[in-house]
Amino acid sequence: MNQAELASYLKARVRTVRDWPKPGVNFRDVTTLFNDPEAIRVMVESLSLDCTRLGVDLIAAVDARGFILGGALAYQMHKPFVPVRKKGKLPFETVSQDYALEYGTATVEIHTDACKPGNRVLILDDLIATGGTLLAAAKLFEGLDGIVAGMAAIIDLPELGGSQRLRDAGYNLHALCTFSETE
Repeated sequence: MNQAELASYLKARVRTVRDWPKPGVNFRDVTTLFNDPEAIRVMVESLSLDCTRLGVDLIAAVDARGFILGGALAYQMHKPFVPVRKKGKLPFETVSQDYALEYGTATVEIHTDACKPGNRVLILDDLIATGGTLLAAAKLFEGLDGIVAGMAAIIDLPELGGSQRLRDAGYNLHALCTFSETE
């Protein structure tokens, strides 16, 4: 399946919940993809090609929906998996990074031994909106002298500016499909 076919296939299976969590927001629900074994297979297959091309040493994924795809990809690629968690969820020594939300800030963390210097990391999330979460995750790994080889997401919402923000920061980015606000 080529990239255009993959994008079309996935978009047809994503549930859009209008006006949630507030009026005017179109929530793109990827849980419908996780309920479809073939969709999981094609997502992991596509991302596996990225991992091979980028020479990835470990897979990281952002709390919580990113964990589902990240775990499957790490298994497929025989690579370590690193969870990027919300503050206070990890039991060992952590490094943390704050990032801006629409109405405040949030913090993500990883363990201090999550990667070794020079490890090439692929960071996954379910969706790119403003890009803040992925940028914060990248800073965590870079702070441990890891190399962010790439970032990936199931869905990009380019009208919200996150993917451009990530590319402007120099990150290699791959989204499996995109949605406009009018779709």
